Amino acid sequence: MALDHEAAVTAPSLLTALPDTVVVADAAGRITYVNPHVRVLLGHEPSAVLGRPLEVLMPQRFRRGHGTDFTRFLVTGQGELAGRTTQLPALHADGHEVTVDVTLAMVPPPEGAGPEAAGVVAVLRDASTTILLERQLMVSRYLAATLRVTAALTEAPDADVAFRDLLPTLCTELDWDAATLWEPDSASRSLHHVGTWTAPGSEAPALHAASHAHRIGRGEVLPGLVWSRREPVVVEDLWAQPRLTRLSAARADGLRTGVAFPVVRGEELLAVCELFSRELRPVPAELLDVLAHAGRQIGQFLGRLRAESEVRQLADTLQRSLLPSHLPAIRGVDLAARYRPGGGAGLVGGDTYDVMPLPDGRWMVLIADVCGTGAEAAAVTALTRHTARAAASPAAETTAGPAEVLRAVNAALLRARTDGPLRFVTACCLVLSPGPGGVCATVGVAGHPLPVLACPDGPREIGVPGRPLGITPDLDVPVVEVELPPGSTLVLYTDGVTEARDDAGAQFGEDGLRRVLTAGWGDAEAAVEAITAAVEERLRDSRYEADDLAVLALAVPA
Repeated sequence: MALDHEAAVTAPSLLTALPDTVVVADAAGRITYVNPHVRVLLGHEPSAVLGRPLEVLMPQRFRRGHGTDFTRFLVTGQGELAGRTTQLPALHADGHEVTVDVTLAMVPPPEGAGPEAAGVVAVLRDASTTILLERQLMVSRYLAATLRVTAALTEAPDADVAFRDLLPTLCTELDWDAATLWEPDSASRSLHHVGTWTAPGSEAPALHAASHAHRIGRGEVLPGLVWSRREPVVVEDLWAQPRLTRLSAARADGLRTGVAFPVVRGEELLAVCELFSRELRPVPAELLDVLAHAGRQIGQFLGRLRAESEVRQLADTLQRSLLPSHLPAIRGVDLAARYRPGGGAGLVGGDTYDVMPLPDGRWMVLIADVCGTGAEAAAVTALTRHTARAAASPAAETTAGPAEVLRAVNAALLRARTDGPLRFVTACCLVLSPGPGGVCATVGVAGHPLPVLACPDGPREIGVPGRPLGITPDLDVPVVEVELPPGSTLVLYTDGVTEARDDAGAQFGEDGLRRVLTAGWGDAEAAVEAITAAVEERLRDSRYEADDLAVLALAVPA
């Protein structure tokens, strides 16, 4: 029968010239012909395999059940490999595996012969080039996807939001069906579950419940192995791992393949990401390398976001220490204030305000603006505020008025001056004297915008401009007294109000402030709300950076 097949199926000169390996087997599965290209592909001499079973070309794990499948194919002409090209491992003569594309066809028996005269022709082609190209394409897609992940995370305002968005972004870009996120807990020395994400319309309740109830130690599959190894770990077939108790929940949700990778910043493990697929999904080494790279890139970004969040929290704490925690209640006067930091990178602004009682029943009101932002400006702001409080305290040697308070601040700033940039301060100080007939304000201004008094007859500036603090020891502070009639509102503000610019560069200005106050606000809260809203509207869509803004309003009820 072997010679019949050689005559019927092959022309030796043609098959010898083919770049593919051609194998012919009889009905018993013995090799009856193989062309010389088998030397190149699998390292066998043709004569060494003639007459031997086809299993000699198969890895050991594929040999069981092969005889039954082969017989069924000869009888029915149907089988998993029939009529299409399939990628399979073949066994090289030296024992290693070679991935090949296999095309299989049945050769029917000659007319009048029985089924035992049938045969099979297999064409084997080296698939390594195809596999390499496919992997390179897959790697390039993964690299592009990880770049999109990082780009998407850059829009997160802080690390918490970035962590929240990490799983859906990863799954969407890398095309996985579900994901979990784990973070290390230094107290318990374990990983705790942070969140689960699944593709729209695809739930994984068992995985979420099991993960949420489970803490993972070092070495436990999958996240624990990643934690201990600091490298990606893959389980290509979860269904073949019945002893993995937590992952049995993933199997219950129909998830088939799992891979986990670390999110690291230097040597610090920030998180472990698990990705799951409902399909049996090969994860070659090249893709594990991409995931490891993605974990480092994401870790650097998230680490930077986390550090920036911590700095912002510290800055916010410092900024709050430069402002009163609340405004006091003054008989016959309503108070309201707003503070908004600028849009720069200084984090801590130089604006401050304060209201404190004086020993004789009067009240000191201060608003100040330090040149610059950042830590040095914050130090000057703190010095300004605390010096003003000390000058107005009961322990002061003289009865404090606006001039005395501002001169005390000026002296303190001059004593604290360093060789660094000049940090001058503008300030406005009031001393309020509430009485049965109304409220009297003594006003001193040192280089600061003049307060605006909104009365029924229209808004007007009060006070006399003076020189800023911290420049010269010879400081003259002009002082004026003003009656605040019932129904009036006195507004103190920093230049973040009047210098706010729209996109064309036009400032809000003193005229804009007066227009807002033309209504004659008799309510302090309404006044500060109207002013800050008008400033925000001026800044909307502006290319110009917003400065720190402080507004303090004192209203005398009608």
